[in-house]
Amino acid sequence: MPADVPAIKPFIRWAGGKTKLLPRILPHVPDSVRNYHEPFLGGGAVFLAMHSRVTGRAHLADLNGHLVNAWNAMRDNQAELTPLLEAHKARDSKEYYYEVRAQAPDDPIEQAARFLYLNATSWNHLWRENSKTGAMNTPWGDRAFRGFDATTLDTLRSTLIKAYVRQEDFRESLRRPQPGDFVYLDPPYLPLFTKPGVEKEPTAKFNKYTAKTFEKIDLEELAKLCRGLSEQGIRWVMSNRNTDDVRELFEFATVVSFTTHRSLAAQSRREVEAHHSPEALIIGK
Repeated sequence: MPADVPAIKPFIRWAGGKTKLLPRILPHVPDSVRNYHEPFLGGGAVFLAMHSRVTGRAHLADLNGHLVNAWNAMRDNQAELTPLLEAHKARDSKEYYYEVRAQAPDDPIEQAARFLYLNATSWNHLWRENSKTGAMNTPWGDRAFRGFDATTLDTLRSTLIKAYVRQEDFRESLRRPQPGDFVYLDPPYLPLFTKPGVEKEPTAKFNKYTAKTFEKIDLEELAKLCRGLSEQGIRWVMSNRNTDDVRELFEFATVVSFTTHRSLAAQSRREVEAHHSPEALIIGK
């Protein structure tokens, strides 16, 4: 396999990002793919690492509209976006963070600048939305906003030339792939629970990136769609937590198990997951 080096590090920090797992994921990505599909985009670490293998188009999607808008602004509107980011950098402080968090600008470029500022300076870079209002409610992360240098912006823009970035549900995204394409999936991991069979007391909440959570029924539907991809001869790889449910739902695929280190704490700042967490790569066949 090609020894890919990411053209650029993810410019968005997203809970569950896969930068550290690239050495495990990339060997399962074909040397060359016609079109690339990633329905759970987040920070896009896998796409940024393997984009040079794409001979056609990259179809990137996420359900979080704020995130999608920021990706598109970074590709199409850097001239308008950059001064807004510089203005955030000049005023950056704890008080300013909460001032910006309370805002709801109508202009898409202002929305993108706000998202990028809050994403960079929130606690653990966590984007968490209120289930009733959809408002971002993560506390300040006690870190300075560094902005983006010109080289990073130029590289990112050239990397995204081949990419379509859409706000859509994975069910819609997975209608698009054709034989010869490749699909990478990184859905929100379902919460672990303190007691088997108990629907309360989750040990971690990695499924709430938007006001709509990702539930077990969604994972069940995703498994059916992945089976359909395999039946069409479309290659795909998924990252997920190594659990009994995941192994059962994806029994038709190859599951590669390993252990990874997790350090993201819950909003109470207490550690809720083991440092060494069971991870799985699910490989379509």
